[in-house]
Amino acid sequence: MSMSRIIVQEARLRILQALARQDGGMLNSELLRAELETWGINRTRDWVHDELRWLADMGAIALADAGGNVRIATLTTKGEDHLSRARLIEGVKAPSRPEA
Repeated sequence: MSMSRIIVQEARLRILQALARQDGGMLNSELLRAELETWGINRTRDWVHDELRWLADMGAIALADAGGNVRIATLTTKGEDHLSRARLIEGVKAPSRPEA
């Protein structure tokens, strides 16, 4: 697997995890871009929008236009299922198993 593919799959997982940490499971695309930077994934907001659209197409998030160049992402049940490992989404890195 190429490094760019590994980064994309990691970014998708980190987006879902960031949403799961929020009350209401919701964040805007700029906050998600900043979150990815903390993990060493330095990409443009447009790149983040592309990944958010992909996650929305997979049913992992709901996506709304907040106006201008900002999107609002909300975690869905399918995204929660991925994070709990109940139903993994191909193309998103699998989360680590909980420590025993």
